[in-house]
Amino acid sequence: MNSGFDYREEIGGPAAGRTVLEHLARSYRHSDAAEWAARLHRGEVFLGDSAAHADDRLVAGATLIWRRPPWEEPPVPLSFAVLHRDDDLLAVAKPRGLPSVPNGGFLTHTLLHRVTRVFPEATPLHRLGRGTSGLVLFARSDLARRDVAAAWRDGRVHKVYRALVVGHPPREPFTVRAPIGLVPHPRLRSVHAARADGKPAVTHVRWLASRGEASVVEATIPTGRPHQIRIHLAAAGHPLVGDPLYVAGGGPGTAPGLPGDPGYFLHAHRLTLRHPASDEELRLECPLPRELRA
Repeated sequence: MNSGFDYREEIGGPAAGRTVLEHLARSYRHSDAAEWAARLHRGEVFLGDSAAHADDRLVAGATLIWRRPPWEEPPVPLSFAVLHRDDDLLAVAKPRGLPSVPNGGFLTHTLLHRVTRVFPEATPLHRLGRGTSGLVLFARSDLARRDVAAAWRDGRVHKVYRALVVGHPPREPFTVRAPIGLVPHPRLRSVHAARADGKPAVTHVRWLASRGEASVVEATIPTGRPHQIRIHLAAAGHPLVGDPLYVAGGGPGTAPGLPGDPGYFLHAHRLTLRHPASDEELRLECPLPRELRA
């Protein structure tokens, strides 16, 4: 059981004039209007320091708070391994199934919470999807936060993943350049997917081995769009085996799961960057799970 959490939102112009209940039901579709009405009745929702009522009207700049009571989080793997540690950087191995950061009903059952219990100064420099395993990099100093964030923006961090995909991609290396943007999702407002008018994205793919009707591939991403590897491999006709969301073509299937649902095999295998203090090349690697060895 965790200790509960305050979800805060500053009301923007488009929401001004709505009732509290209308806004919550429209904006947070993980719960319907009846559930939000019950939370309001129990006194869990506040406007500033005062308990909110269903028919209160919102004004721009107001702070809306849902004080969620403590809850039992779903069981997930909670261990992590330290791959590299120095005064500036920390690299850890995230297990498949553990969320990187609080989201979707997870608060303390997250990599961020587990790592900062041991290294309270650590700040994540990127994240992996819940179903993705592998290397996650944290900063332990202001220098590392600034320097590595700039290197990431400039494309100076080299990331290599492995994935188990449906079918047999070409044996010769190939590149997927499908733009990525938001498309409708039946349970969420939208999700990222292949979309002709989306933002540019590039994934380099290399076949490594066959596994019956599946294959192990290596993927390198110069860009970093949300769920890029899953989307691009699906766009190339080879979605990840067990992916609950993305199907061939690069978009959601007819009855899609949620982006954080596990079931697929994707692993952040290697990461290379210049060390922020020494400027020497730092090569980090996370051991491969059995399913992705070639």
